[in-house]
Amino acid sequence: MVSPTVVKIAELNDKFRRCDSSVPGMRFLTAGIIELLKRSNVDGDEIIKIVSEFNVFTEGNDPHGEHDFGTFEYLGETCFWKIDAYDNDYSMGSDDPTDLSRTKRILTVMLADEW
Repeated sequence: MVSPTVVKIAELNDKFRRCDSSVPGMRFLTAGIIELLKRSNVDGDEIIKIVSEFNVFTEGNDPHGEHDFGTFEYLGETCFWKIDAYDNDYSMGSDDPTDLSRTKRILTVMLADEW
């Protein structure tokens, strides 16, 4: 059975991934993703949509049930996204990722080979 804390973390991660402004944090595309977009002459809107709509969580890609990682194919490349929860100044991990007053998230979208 999944704990209430894990359920809350997954809910907050889902909201953040869907660009809900009630969950504070920053979002980044890595240099590899930016280069892929430039090379293919597309903007990042489609990648943001793919990440926002991701819902294929399995024991293999989400063993802790926190909805903090996903993988997808885009323009012939395997890509990952990852959410990490930090304290308010981003200096270390959050001691309580369920508390929005003490936690900020970072979502990073990267090529698999940048992992």
